[in-house]
Amino acid sequence: MTTSDQLRDIVRYLQDRVGTHGDREVVFEPPEVPEMVAAGLDEATARRLLAAPWWPEMITDVLETPEFSDPTASRDIILGYARDVIQEYIWKRFPLEP
Repeated sequence: MTTSDQLRDIVRYLQDRVGTHGDREVVFEPPEVPEMVAAGLDEATARRLLAAPWWPEMITDVLETPEFSDPTASRDIILGYARDVIQEYIWKRFPLEP
């Protein structure tokens, strides 16, 4: 069973993988399970998360964040929004128990 602390750690880990290229391009390199385990994250939770049916949709939404942001939004604002997408997806769609 996944704990809320384990899930919080995974959310932080994924959010830290979100970056920007230039002023308005968001980059996110989805991790593989071994990378997540090497970072000290729970393997079973990582496997469940990466296999979630909405995982590809979340990645797309993260990368498309600038398209839905105010054209005058700063890079830091866009980066914050993209990181928020990860948190929202996981907290709303990923159950602590399989």
